[in-house]
Amino acid sequence: MATSAEYIEFVCGQIAGVGAVRYRKMFGEYMVYVNDKPVLLVCDNTVYVKKLPQAAGLMDGAPCGVPYEGAKEHYILDIDDAPFARQVAALLETVTPLPKPRKKKA
Repeated sequence: MATSAEYIEFVCGQIAGVGAVRYRKMFGEYMVYVNDKPVLLVCDNTVYVKKLPQAAGLMDGAPCGVPYEGAKEHYILDIDDAPFARQVAALLETVTPLPKPRKKKA
């Protein structure tokens, strides 16, 4: 089951205010960006957070899961708790580097 357009809009609405929030469809699922930094992965209407040492304290006790076959285990974010979701997104934005620019093909 792929993520619905309504759900990704809901996710972005829940973390609104932490920066410039946008999403991009990738392989039928979505990556959510804050200030152009990839912070959340949304697959099958579930929000995943990469297991980073900086997020361990906040996400302690959160359920874990694998967003897609072959991926590493991620934390599952309770997106219904908007204040907590914003706190996590803000933290991830500070520790996530900007993606490297793609080189253009000749």
